[in-house]
Amino acid sequence: MQLKTLSILNYKNIPEAELAFSPKINCFIGDNGMGKTNLLDAIYYLSFCKSHSNSIDSQNILHDADFFMIQGHYDLNGVPEDVYCGMKRKQKKQFKRNKKEYERLSDHIGLFPLVMVSPDDSVLISEGSEERRKFVDGVISQYNRSYLQHLLSYNNALKQRNALLKLDSAVDESLYDIWEEQMAEYGKLIFVERKKFISEFIPIFQDIYHRISGGHEQISLSYRSQHDDRDIALSMKQTRERDRILGYSTQGIHKDELEMLLDEYPIKRVGSQGQNKTYLISLKLAQFNFLKTAHNFAPVLLLDDIFDKLDSKRVTEIIHLVAGETFGQIFITDTNREHLDMILAQLEQPASIFMVINGLIRKV
Repeated sequence: MQLKTLSILNYKNIPEAELAFSPKINCFIGDNGMGKTNLLDAIYYLSFCKSHSNSIDSQNILHDADFFMIQGHYDLNGVPEDVYCGMKRKQKKQFKRNKKEYERLSDHIGLFPLVMVSPDDSVLISEGSEERRKFVDGVISQYNRSYLQHLLSYNNALKQRNALLKLDSAVDESLYDIWEEQMAEYGKLIFVERKKFISEFIPIFQDIYHRISGGHEQISLSYRSQHDDRDIALSMKQTRERDRILGYSTQGIHKDELEMLLDEYPIKRVGSQGQNKTYLISLKLAQFNFLKTAHNFAPVLLLDDIFDKLDSKRVTEIIHLVAGETFGQIFITDTNREHLDMILAQLEQPASIFMVINGLIRKV
């Protein structure tokens, strides 16, 4: 899969851009705050119907503008595809594939698979379990359409049960039964898929980490779920009174945890900056390999300022990994032109290079 051209109007700090890309490597150079990440975010938007960094769509419109528009022309296994997104202030966004608007945006997810590696990935280690569940859900949803629907249905049932818990007046217990039955049903399906994914994902992740690090460190993932050791429907019924006091649901797959381990200890406690970054990059490159196998073609890969805080040996290994035939079209951002030239010299492949200054993008 390739993104051949990209058109942008009024997206974040980019007033206008008309860009044609290399089928392999595309690099964006500029100081921090110039708009490099915003450009990658526009590409991300076309795959996920949302921004990678800002969930409030209206805040992605350029200051003083009335709308934003992003349009990409793809080659999907030899078939031309057009993806369009536009939004006016105080109106619902439009999302179209080949000029046909979607009834449900969830129908678009997974059609144009993409993996983004960015400094924001640090939340997978530093923040709570919700971030790690989002990572797992994001990967599975790109190749398993029914999983995404199960997740949406579960989250709706969870929202309804939590609303009941917060009501001051007495609530008919049968209402709890309805939503808890749905949470148990969809939760079980989600649990099975998460467990299957993690077991298949771990060896891919470990292989990539060992290649980057030189094999001197042992890493793994540990998936824990309440579905492993209890009847969730029964547990929800037994904890209703406690949940009413707390104001939220304490049982279910929304409490699952993915523990990230380095030498059998949580990497959050023992990892250095370089180890943490290697761990996160390995996770994302393993995600890439997993999705490529699932789709039978290479997703688009976005690498946003990923080489900072890594020693030269690890940088070289990452470069050799992404330069291989496994990877397809790659978009790279960096603040240092000399650094980027060093990287491109090792890749030994033709690349398109763009300069980004205050939201203006030009090919050099």
